[in-house]
Parts: sequence; C-alpha cells; structure tokens
Amino acid sequence: MGAARRPGSFQHPLSVGGRPLGLPRCPSVRARARARWLPGAFLFLAGCALETPQTTVVPRSDLARTIRTVYALIGWIVAGIGLVVISLLLWTVVRYRARPGAGLPRQRESHLLLEIAWTVVPVLILLVIAVPTIRAVFRTQGEALPGALPITVRASQWWWEFRYDALGFATANEPHVPAGRPVLLRLEGPDVIHSFWVPALGGKRDVVPGRVNHISFTADTPGEYPGQCAEYCGVSHANMRMRVIVEPPGPLNRWVAAQRAPPGEPSGLAAEGKEIFIRNACVGCHSIRGLSSGGLGPDLTCWGGRWVGGTSPKWGCLLDLDRTLVTLITGAEPETSQGGQPEGDGDETGWRRHPRDGCPELLPVRLLPHGR
Repeated sequence: MGAARRPGSFQHPLSVGGRPLGLPRCPSVRARARARWLPGAFLFLAGCALETPQTTVVPRSDLARTIRTVYALIGWIVAGIGLVVISLLLWTVVRYRARPGAGLPRQRESHLLLEIAWTVVPVLILLVIAVPTIRAVFRTQGEALPGALPITVRASQWWWEFRYDALGFATANEPHVPAGRPVLLRLEGPDVIHSFWVPALGGKRDVVPGRVNHISFTADTPGEYPGQCAEYCGVSHANMRMRVIVEPPGPLNRWVAAQRAPPGEPSGLAAEGKEIFIRNACVGCHSIRGLSSGGLGPDLTCWGGRWVGGTSPKWGCLLDLDRTLVTLITGAEPETSQGGQPEGDGDETGWRRHPRDGCPELLPVRLLPHGR
C-alpha cells in the first residue's frame, strides 16, 4: 500500500517523492526574466554604434536640419504623452487597487469633462505637429534660392547619372556640390521608380518615370556623404549607391576644370587599353567623352577619380575599382602582395586611393597589369 496522503492534497499518479516523472522543471523566475530582457539589451546596444555614416540625426544641410527639427518636435511630444499616460496608469493601479472587504466601486456611464478633454487634447497635439510639418513639406517642394547650382539627376538600373548642364559635363554615382551654395536637383528616371536619398543632406524623394521631381538644399559642411536608392528597383537595388562630395570653392573648381578638360590622346599602355575597351564592345553601354556615347551604363570618363564606380547584378557595387576592372577586362585576378591586397599605395583597407582633383587616363587602360 502506498503512503497515506493528507486530506485535500494531490499527488501525480506517476510520481516519486511528490515529483512527477518525465515532466520538465518549470524555468525559474530569473531565467524567464533573462530570456525576456536579453534580446532588448542587444537591440539597445546595436543602436549605440559609433560609425553611422547614413544617420539622419547629424544634419549637414539646411533641408536635413529642417527635417530633424520636425522629428525632434514629434519625438518630444510622444515622450511627453507617454510619460503622462504611464504616470496616470501607475496612479490608477495604486489608488484603486483591490482591498480586503472593499465593495464594488461606483459605476459611471459617462464623464463629460473627460470626454471633452480626450477629444480636444489630441486635436491640439495634431495641430502642433501639423504646422511645422506642413512648413517643412513646402520648404522641400519650393524652388531653390537665387544662384543655385542646377543638376539633373537620372536614376537608371542600377546607377546614378548627374548632369551639370550649366557647366557642360556629366558624371556618375559621385557628384560634387559646393559648400554654402544652394543646389537644385532635377530628378528624372527612364525605367522604374527609384528614390534619391542622402540622409545627411535631406529626405527621400522619388524618381518616377515620366515625371520630374525637385529637391533643393544648401550643404554647409564639407565632406563625403553616402546615399542610396530607397525604393526597390530590381535585383541590384541594394547596390545602387552614391557618394555626394561637398567641397569648398577651391577644390570644387579644380574638379570642374578637370571634368571639362578635353581628354588627351592615350599613348603606350593607355593606347592598348583604348583598343581593348573598343574591342570588347564596352562602347555599347558605357560612354567616355571623345571615344564613345553609350548610355546604358555609367559614364566612365574620369572614373579613376571616384570611389563608387557602378553596380551590376553580377558584380554588386564596384567600390574596389582596381581589382574589379582588372578582373572584368582580363579575366584574371590582379597581382597581389603577400597580404592578399593589390600592390601599390593604399589606405587602411589595402585599396589604392585615386586622385580627387585630377582626371586620370582611361581607367580600363590605367589598371591593366603589366605584360598585356
């Protein structure tokens, strides 16, 4: 016979010493709390990164500063609403908690003052948010200030073309704009919907085929600001990047002069590279001033002075120009040092730095390995 049980006690039919057999132990309160808070802690730490080149909270133009002001206002209002709601909730829980011997509280079917308050207060909050928001919207849609530099931006799969019509040249993926002078971007696209976005300089603006949109800003801090297409546009959408270079007048004028200078006739290895460029049918898609006029791919004139070369579904974002072009043209990897990086002067990443102010020779030529 089994051990006698106390009246009213329960014992599992398959148990030894009062503990059920084959049943897992319930996790402790500490383990449950750890499982609940650890994911939140990791998410919080992920937001504390120091390297945030595409942040919107460090504006570098008047347009970006206007947008941040609106977001800051909304953020403070939301924080205030949350504080009030949580405080009232905690007060209600403590004040009206159940007490021993307390009866049913008095029931109310309506409260005129509360109903007016939770109708009027949200309307006032929305008005406070709407006024600066509408002003910011009209600010971004308005025409640029007098003396603005006009630039036509054409978004194609999967690269950006920047036409300086007033200066008589075009470039791809890496525009240069003046610091302290207004810039007016005229956005157009020939294929699918894209979205122009350089977070440090302003908000997103769609590039819609058959429609012209505008965005204007005045960059105030020289530097390099990355951007990207913010509207899914096909298989290489994630690689459709750009880099806006904000420069003071001196470096900008030197860059413009180099872009406008007529290309010289190549000689030596450069002449051989020219023949390879023509023979491989590159001219069908890419243009080089004075050599080809293809418009399907990025303009390769002065490509050696850029960081962002272009994109393709196969090659991705062509940031590593030396290695990528040698591979594309010759079908072989470039010569590397013992560390596995291309030989020559380079930065901490091992890739060669290209001159900013000059316009190198034809890039496919300049990068050919010796002996070709």
